[in-house]
Amino acid sequence: MNPKNTFFLLTLCFTLLSEAQHSVSGNLSPADDYKWLIAYKLNPDHQNYIADTAVKNGAFSLDMPANAQTGMYRLVYAVPQEEFYFDFIYNGKEDIVLSFDSQKGLSFISSTENLLYARYFNEIHGLEKQITQFYLEQKKDRNLLINLNKKLAAVQKSFETQSQGMLSGHFISANRPYIASGYEDAETYMKHKREHYFDALDFNDQVLQGSDFLKDKVVNYVFTALPNHQIASKEKEPVIMDNVKELAQVLEDVSATNKVQLFNSLWTQASNDNLNKVADFIYDNYLKSLATETNKFELIKKIEIQNRLRLGAVAPEITWNEGSITKRLSGLSGAKNYVIVFWSSTCSHCLQQLPEFHKALKDIPNTKVLAIGLEDDDVTWKKESAKLSNFVHGIALGKWESPYADIYDIQQTPTYYVLDNEKRIVARPGDYEEVLKFLKDHD
Repeated sequence: MNPKNTFFLLTLCFTLLSEAQHSVSGNLSPADDYKWLIAYKLNPDHQNYIADTAVKNGAFSLDMPANAQTGMYRLVYAVPQEEFYFDFIYNGKEDIVLSFDSQKGLSFISSTENLLYARYFNEIHGLEKQITQFYLEQKKDRNLLINLNKKLAAVQKSFETQSQGMLSGHFISANRPYIASGYEDAETYMKHKREHYFDALDFNDQVLQGSDFLKDKVVNYVFTALPNHQIASKEKEPVIMDNVKELAQVLEDVSATNKVQLFNSLWTQASNDNLNKVADFIYDNYLKSLATETNKFELIKKIEIQNRLRLGAVAPEITWNEGSITKRLSGLSGAKNYVIVFWSSTCSHCLQQLPEFHKALKDIPNTKVLAIGLEDDDVTWKKESAKLSNFVHGIALGKWESPYADIYDIQQTPTYYVLDNEKRIVARPGDYEEVLKFLKDHD
């Protein structure tokens, strides 16, 4: 091969690689709150680590890999990662410049995809808010409502046209709202809005699957499609469960792989809102079978742990021996509150905290402490537990492999559970000081 041709090919390859690689940069405010960023590619059922970068004086620049896939990405800036992040679209064709303020939120300075996406949702939400306000304020100007709906239709059509062939177009088209063709009273409007909620959604769209869009849509429907009139808390859960049933019918032809993610998002929301009947209904009727079908056994384990240890649940039984007599947690009596502490006589934090906790409890009446030692043997445990004479003591041999470490999901020692007089879990404090505060606040 001619050396000149070889040089030309090498130059061309380098040029193509250079053109394929782009960056995400910007400023974060307040600057002192940010030290690092981690980028993840969102996928239907997981996130892939892509890159990370330091943040200096609020500024950052992150190079996207040349082979980075197009789709929705997530920038995490603190822990827990599930709370401190923002998302952006990456099309593999442009550099992205953004600004993020902890109070004002995310804005884009440069990026055709993201600027269009952000502008669309800003405008469409603004118009929908005006329509909602019309009904809430019981306005009488029918022409005003008709014109708002016409404007809503025009804006939707305009952005769908602008976003054709773009990644943002998937979200814009899927978000198409119900638009009344003429005047409708509030009751009729809400009825139609509910009936047509899923019209534009394609649950098999891979771009949508690789984002939180579909999850957010189903969560919004299930938990907010409620009667217009005020309903009592006990009436709310049956209505939400009916919404879940309706959603299940909508998702009938969607793959189990996709459905398990959607029902998991519903279960998570119900659990976070302490809607335990709803959470159990979702898990028992849909999520468990879907997770089994798709081999998501870790998900089943996580949910069953959370169900077992959630606030309001009766604490799992614990037994221990005092001489020849077997004692039970359920058999403890004579106190208003009970504290279970899982500790180890070889744990330095435990040896520091538990004597302080033991001393402080003298000022808090009507509380009994059951201290379960996670131990390899009882030699050191006997010596250290004897120093905590006001505690009831039990030992779980096997340490991290002991049954109680699994049953109570012990990831570190010491771990605390506070129970009421019926042995129901009422708090899971992070340390003994939080235990003391809870007991004092609920005395």
